[in-house]
Amino acid sequence: MADKKNRWPENVPGAYYVDDQCIACDACIVEAPLFFSMNKIDGHAFVFKQPKTQTEMDDCGRALDICPVLAIGCDGI
Repeated sequence: MADKKNRWPENVPGAYYVDDQCIACDACIVEAPLFFSMNKIDGHAFVFKQPKTQTEMDDCGRALDICPVLAIGCDGI
């Protein structure tokens, strides 16, 4: 389960974030490319845009659901 205390600093403020358990598998980026991106230097994903509409929240929710290491959280800042 993602821990907001360990979220990457690149995450924009908001409900969704990626924490330090990310293994850079790209699953979230494939599922929701409008919201997740990869830090190519450190090798981890982060949220660069927060969802606003229900459809966008559904996209991010699917990314959260498929994360193999549970590194995506949705509990705000």
